[in-house]
Amino acid sequence: MKKIGKIALGLALLVGLSSCGNKEDEKVTSNSNENPKEKQSIKIGVVGEYNDVLNEVIKRYEEKTGNEVELVVFSDYNQPNEALESGDIDLNAYQHKKFLEEYNKDHKTDLVSVGNTMLAPLGIYSKKYKSLDEVKENDEIVIPNDASNGARALFLLQDAGLIKVKGEKGDSVTIVDIEENSKNLKITEVDAAQTARNLDSAALAVVNDTFALDSKIATEYPALKFEESKADDSNPYVNVFAAKKDRKDDEVLNDFVKNYYQTDDTKKDYEKFTGGAWIPAW
Repeated sequence: MKKIGKIALGLALLVGLSSCGNKEDEKVTSNSNENPKEKQSIKIGVVGEYNDVLNEVIKRYEEKTGNEVELVVFSDYNQPNEALESGDIDLNAYQHKKFLEEYNKDHKTDLVSVGNTMLAPLGIYSKKYKSLDEVKENDEIVIPNDASNGARALFLLQDAGLIKVKGEKGDSVTIVDIEENSKNLKITEVDAAQTARNLDSAALAVVNDTFALDSKIATEYPALKFEESKADDSNPYVNVFAAKKDRKDDEVLNDFVKNYYQTDDTKKDYEKFTGGAWIPAW
């Protein structure tokens, strides 16, 4: 009986020790995974397919942080702000300060810039002419129909000597503000995404960089004239990353913009992929 009792006691001790060991193992396992770093994701709205520079930034960001970035491609200039306002995306990168200001005013929104990207000069393009000196009486010129880019286009046509406009650069002028048009040129306003496509019929078109690159006219029919302006913070036509106002100080968004986008590596990418057509503005 004593022998059986000792055996029983020994078994009980072994079970107890085993149980304690399992609890310690569980504790170690639990502690080793305590508060794991949560993976973040960012959705960025863009217009057009020419996003080589941004894709390089995303590669560096994902490799370094383990976070994920998704580009959401839109076809026109209103959709990315609508998606941003509705919360479908976290940032967008396609518009300049003036466009953002006009959009907020027209749509009663409060979207804000969280950092500059680049300056993308508007260009005057033609499939018909190789020089602005060839422009003839009654020729048609297509320009963007949104308030900010339309005004830029008119001042660019003025710089080219084709028309004269009331006001100073940066003013929200429209075609009714044309005060001199000696060649009786027909100025037609269309959606910015359609400007390049109208070159099969119009003599000239003032085209935003994105659509000039997407449509291949930037390489097949080089611009007859570009805007001349500074790539600094004072320029209302410097492009920006935009976000909702309540996310202006969001750590994840600011980390991506300031520590991965606004870098010397990105400046090198601009030179590599755009040949200087897009100018870093930070």
